[in-house]
Amino acid sequence: MDAVRQQNLDLRVHDRVALDEIELYAEMLSAVAAAERPLTIAEIDMVLGVRSGEAGRRELTAQD
Repeated sequence: MDAVRQQNLDLRVHDRVALDEIELYAEMLSAVAAAERPLTIAEIDMVLGVRSGEAGRRELTAQD
């Protein structure tokens, strides 16, 4: 980043969506690290705070 652009950078500005995604990713990594086996879909849903009967939910396929 050049010096002029760096001077105009406001460090108080945050990307809330990106920070939320990073937090979810960290929670998932912690759960995977603590598990002794691959997590089930239900366990992943629990880590992410997703209810199992939530509309729009789909099963993972080999392409996922």
